[in-house]
Order: sequence, then structure tokens, then C-alpha cells
Amino acid sequence: MWLKHDFFSGVRDVAPILLGIAPFGAISGAAAVGAGLSPEVAFGMSVLIFAGASQLAAVQLISGGASVLVVVLTAAVINLRFMMYSASLSPYLGKLPAAWKALAAYLLVDQAYALAVSRFASEEGPREEPESSRSRGLYFLGAGSALWVVWQACTAAGILLGARVPEGLSLEFVIPLTFMALLFPAITDRPTAAAALAAGLVAVAAEPLPLNLGLVTAAAAGVLVGMLAERKG
Repeated sequence: MWLKHDFFSGVRDVAPILLGIAPFGAISGAAAVGAGLSPEVAFGMSVLIFAGASQLAAVQLISGGASVLVVVLTAAVINLRFMMYSASLSPYLGKLPAAWKALAAYLLVDQAYALAVSRFASEEGPREEPESSRSRGLYFLGAGSALWVVWQACTAAGILLGARVPEGLSLEFVIPLTFMALLFPAITDRPTAAAALAAGLVAVAAEPLPLNLGLVTAAAAGVLVGMLAERKG
């Protein structure tokens, strides 16, 4: 009984967030087919990557004719934050079996991490007892599974919608608009503002670089400036 309680507690707590990711998933799917990917490839990429920001970046690079190496490298750089998320969750989920950890790693997205780490940090009691890890693992899997199901369903809906849009009506414009919608709410202090400004300026200056390497250069510049601003702050 407690197994079901922990899992569905995660589903319940993440439910309000699902309303926010639904349109993002639909836009991601529509943008993928709008950039020239087949519906099958677009959905397969969504299932394989399951990370909205890197999916959109990959679609933009693919539509611009970037090489496979640049696409993979860019997605990897964008997803580096998940390494920090994993380290942060390790004290709470470290005693889980390897298979559970692998599934949790696949389901790890920003929303699931923020929800889980906030709950775990507020709990009292031992962090690393096996039973505590199992309970918290079920909670995390509940939240992550709900996010996964809604994301894939909405991505599929966006793919079907995008596949029916006339060829003369491009959907590529939604990619930068979506990134802007993700960016502005994340700018909450001086370091993030400095990082965003630096990345934006470098992206414009480095746009002529071949194979869309300007995006990777801008991301690196943003991270560097953000770190320097945080140390000075």
C-alpha cells in the first residue's frame, strides 16, 4: 500500500506543472516536423532524448545543416546540468538498485528534480537507509513518469499538427520563441542576467562560424560569465 502511496504522491504533486509543459511539448513536436524531420524520427528523438531544451536545439541545428557531431555536442552541453542534479539527489536515492537509478536518470528533468529535491530536503530522518531511498525513489518515479507521459503525448499531438501544416507555412519560428519563453523566467539574479547577456551577444557575433558552432561557443561563454559573476557577487 505504501508503494502506491509514494508513487501516486509524486504524480499528484507534479500535476499542476503538467499544464505548463503541455504546450511546450506540442510546440517541440510541431517544430521538429516543421524543420523537416519525419513524424517517426521526430517522435523517436523525443522518446530518446526527453529533454525539451536540447530537443529544440538539436532540431534547430539539424534544420541548419549542422553535422551530427555538432548536434550531439550541443545537446550534451545543454544537458550538463543533469550531472549536478544527479549529484544533488545522490544522498537521497543512493541506495536504490542500479536498475532504479537508470530509470530515474532517464526521467530526470528540471521539473522532476526541483519538485523532488525540495520535498526530500524538507523531510526529517535518515537519508540513506534502503527503505527511505525506496520511498523517495518511488516518489521521484511517480513525478517523472507523469511528466514523461504528458510530454510524449503532447509532442505526438504537435507532430500530427505540424505534419498537416502546408509546406509553405514554416514552423521554424517557434524554436527561438520557445527558447525566449524559457529564458526570461530563469533570469532571477545578476549572474543569470550576465550569463544570458553574454551568451546572446556571443551568439550574434559567432553566427558566421561554420556548422552552427556559434551556439556551442555562446553556451560556453554564458556559463563562464555566469560563474565569474557569481564569484564576484
